[in-house]
Amino acid sequence: MSWARRAVPAAVAAVAALAARDLLQRDHALLRTFPVLGRARYLLESIGPELRQYIVAGNNEERPFTRDQRRWVYASAKQENNYFGFGTDNDIEYTPGYPIIKHRTFGRAVPPSSPAAGHDVTLPCAKVLGAARGRARAFRPESVVNISGMSFGSLSGNAVEALNRGAALAGCLQNTGEGGLSPYHRNGGDLVFQIGTAYFGCRDERGRFSLDRLKDLVAGAPVRALEIKLSQGAKPSLGGLLPAAKVSAEIAATRGIPQGQDCVSPSRHAEFSDCDSLLDWVELLAAETGLPVGIKSAVGDLGFWAELATLMRDTGRGVDFVTVDGGEGGTGAAPLIFTDSVSLPFQQGFSRVYRVFAERNLHEQVVFVGAGKLGLPDNAVVAFALGADMVNVGREAMLAIGCIQAQKCHTDTCPTGVATQNPWLARGVDPARKSVRAANYVRTLRRDLLKVAEACGVEHPGLIDTGAVEVLDGRTASTPLDRVYGYRPGYGVPSAADRAEIIRLMTAEAPQGGSAPPSPTAVG
Repeated sequence: MSWARRAVPAAVAAVAALAARDLLQRDHALLRTFPVLGRARYLLESIGPELRQYIVAGNNEERPFTRDQRRWVYASAKQENNYFGFGTDNDIEYTPGYPIIKHRTFGRAVPPSSPAAGHDVTLPCAKVLGAARGRARAFRPESVVNISGMSFGSLSGNAVEALNRGAALAGCLQNTGEGGLSPYHRNGGDLVFQIGTAYFGCRDERGRFSLDRLKDLVAGAPVRALEIKLSQGAKPSLGGLLPAAKVSAEIAATRGIPQGQDCVSPSRHAEFSDCDSLLDWVELLAAETGLPVGIKSAVGDLGFWAELATLMRDTGRGVDFVTVDGGEGGTGAAPLIFTDSVSLPFQQGFSRVYRVFAERNLHEQVVFVGAGKLGLPDNAVVAFALGADMVNVGREAMLAIGCIQAQKCHTDTCPTGVATQNPWLARGVDPARKSVRAANYVRTLRRDLLKVAEACGVEHPGLIDTGAVEVLDGRTASTPLDRVYGYRPGYGVPSAADRAEIIRLMTAEAPQGGSAPPSPTAVG
């Protein structure tokens, strides 16, 4: 009994010391929010492969991101070993629709052979955003991988700040999302300001769009482009509601709305009602700000896209970029039917939109941006082959800063503090540390994209064409990507001038590699 009397206080003291350590550390959001108890999650994760092998699920059965996919993001963000051993555990030959990337034995690009090759190489966009339409503030984005629109309000302030700092470290763009430009977006990262149906951050007291407020905002922040949000994959053609309980003083100030009142985002814009008036508004915004202006939309009825592209061809007005969001559902919470069944998945939606522009000879004048699980290298490569010039990462960026796919984004109870406004939960995200992980992830994805491009024989992922990808139809057949999506020769790559310039930039930035000098007996 005397031993037990001594052991119990010692155990309590040890647990208290561990809890104190967890509360004070800043590396793990879960432990900081749930001291001691959170360690059970990491214990279960550490023995997860064994448990799944005999009891639960395989590495590729979980959704929306499999355990293998999440493990790759986590390892990349932490700069840990993100390789996988003993070959693929994907059932390749029996999975219709599985993409296969075809390497080239003697490609034009010769990858450098140093151990760190590709790690710190910049990967700029192959097109200059806004150049085709002569925008005063046209620019070449420094990164083909950028952070997708996720609003302050949907994400915690700490999460937004971590992503913005990470964008600054990685030299990429961060989209503000439709919730306005908050103080958390002002930590060094360049921005794409998204204009939604409620005109948050650029509206007057009556909720109407205010051009003067937009110009003031753009003048006082590192905004590089404007994106008009028509819809997104999670909520195509739906509006949104931020309940009064979530409308804090910070959110109210950022959005320009009353504090403590329900905040409604309409399903339609008030500034335009058809493609013709949309293009008028695009040209107004571009003329008044000098910025490139684009649109973001999920893909449903193609009539809209056909009318838009036809008007661009015939009138000379036009958007500078098009962001196509896949219907796989993204960071926004939505009714199940919309998440599961409304709007086309990325590859089908993007390819149809790209063809609409290409058939009118406009594809070389527009920068195409893809979104929808494109933060994984295999998905991103297919997107580039289909004609994407850049990809936006949303949920993958959330994973990089601590998200564990708890799927509680809509409940305000995100256990890692990423998708919540609960101050106690949000404190789990340390922006300084998590920003480094966000930047590591972006850099790793860029490195992998560059390595795959070089394996395909080209200097840049934007130069990967549809000939580099085949889609498996089953055990014994496959179809080239261009035939799957009805592409004509020349579709999916930038113009000849843009190709020549990006090759020049890439070879100047990362000289071509090789191995040892050839021997005296080498042939040719």
